[in-house]
Amino acid sequence: MPDLWLPGAERHPLGDTAPTDAQYAPRVIWHITWDKNGTAAKPAGLVPFDQLVRYFTGGGSGAAPHLLWDPFTGRTAHFYPANSRSKSVVDTAGGTRTNRTGRVCLQVETLFFPYCQVNGKSYATVRDTPAKGLDKILTWARSWGVPDTWPMGTPTWSANRSEHTWETAGGHYGHGQVPENQHTDPGPMPKWPTTGPAPKPGPPPFPGRSAFGPGKSNASILLLGQQLVRRGFGKHYRVGPSRDWGEADRLNVRDFQLAQKWSGSDADGFPGPQTWARLFG
Repeated sequence: MPDLWLPGAERHPLGDTAPTDAQYAPRVIWHITWDKNGTAAKPAGLVPFDQLVRYFTGGGSGAAPHLLWDPFTGRTAHFYPANSRSKSVVDTAGGTRTNRTGRVCLQVETLFFPYCQVNGKSYATVRDTPAKGLDKILTWARSWGVPDTWPMGTPTWSANRSEHTWETAGGHYGHGQVPENQHTDPGPMPKWPTTGPAPKPGPPPFPGRSAFGPGKSNASILLLGQQLVRRGFGKHYRVGPSRDWGEADRLNVRDFQLAQKWSGSDADGFPGPQTWARLFG
């Protein structure tokens, strides 16, 4: 059996372990601590490693990862064994349990924020750092069966989330690629040997039936309308899609549903998860 604890890491076991959902493929989720807001014009000093250790073993234990990693020194602190969930991502009701998805679901908080300053030099992304100790983390992850791939593509500062990819592919994910979460970190990461080109992004996650209908206004309605137009189902729009739900949205969705040879309540003009998946698939 692979090591439950990263060899050489400082151990700070929090104790409240819980099993992962082993029916899913193993994975790693990468974060940055983002403790300060530096800029290119005004970088800020990196927060001390020991300060973060105290945080994750104290008041911040409810958001603790498996690992805290300093890419400038290679120092690593370990809070949960590999076969337990950790707590660094949001997990809402329904869908997969995001902190538990996989034979292992290893979470790494990288001690970093954009334009942090170390020894007089500022760093815009984790990719710019020395990435000391990364090889040891990757070797440990591989021992648990985590492949050297980014199923949703290598991270950028933009979110890219696909529930389908998350449920079906093991590998490395950024926090900005985890369903049910709003963060966009870790940004560009170091390239490791077998990292290939980014695959085509999967469909956006379904926001839920409650996002659509009379009186609703949100970005998901606009996204829906734009995709309907791209797919050739926008004839009922007089001006174009918007954030506000209207009868034109319902009629266009209904046209799309009828084109799938659906009928009855399956073609009522209100998007459910099947309509959403087929439209964006």
